[in-house]
Amino acid sequence: MWTHFEPVHAVTYFHPRSRAAYEAVGLRGYWRGYFAGRAAPLGPVEAAPAIAAFFTFAPGMVSRALPSVWRLATPQEALRARLTGAVQALAELTYAQPEEQVAEAADLLEEAAGALDHAGRVLGAVNAALPRAEWPLARLWQAATTLREHRGDGHVAGLVAAGLDPVETLAWRCRVDLSREALQPHRGWTDEEWAAATERLVERWWLTRDGQPTERGRTAFRAVENATDEAAAKPWRVLGPERTYRLRELLAPIALACQTVLPAGNPIGLPAPAP
Repeated sequence: MWTHFEPVHAVTYFHPRSRAAYEAVGLRGYWRGYFAGRAAPLGPVEAAPAIAAFFTFAPGMVSRALPSVWRLATPQEALRARLTGAVQALAELTYAQPEEQVAEAADLLEEAAGALDHAGRVLGAVNAALPRAEWPLARLWQAATTLREHRGDGHVAGLVAAGLDPVETLAWRCRVDLSREALQPHRGWTDEEWAAATERLVERWWLTRDGQPTERGRTAFRAVENATDEAAAKPWRVLGPERTYRLRELLAPIALACQTVLPAGNPIGLPAPAP
């Protein structure tokens, strides 16, 4: 299900209409819009809460944006821009989808998001607490965003429990299935920090000396992924298999359309939606 709702959320990072909406409220430059939009549900926060919650960003990169972005746009303005840009992007991408099917998908996705338990999941909780949107595309995007941030909160908990710090997590993924060239510049870690993290992975026997993943590392990280999935499973149990399958069926063409604006090797690590 993640591969079906994550692309809906991700248009806020990659579609030109989303960037234009942020620029319209004074948030010029990609990272100003990113950090203001994603942090806005938390209120006018300093860098520290975002560093903790976003997890994989280097502290210095976050600190360059927060709290200074709040002098350019308030959290309320950033939230309006975030939703406006996402809805405009989805309207462009889903124009060929029957309106009644988009509305049905929004209803089911909202119901799934409403079944979430947000204890210990800060980003999921603050997004769930936002006022309910009126139009189907807005409701669809907002529900996808709540589910996405809730799942991310659970993933971070799993990484912390496994003893992985942010840069170790990235260095590991880039030895398995992601590109360092695409990821490191988007997270702000220096070459020295990256090399030190790689050495720590070697010391804990997750990587060989020549940088290859070990079976021990693969098994341990697979346990993190399994824990993430289990922590995010409740909504689909509540919907039940038939309605979950129906939602996946409705989201499939929307997700595929949204995938077209994601760059190759995107830093989210998002694969194509599963059939």
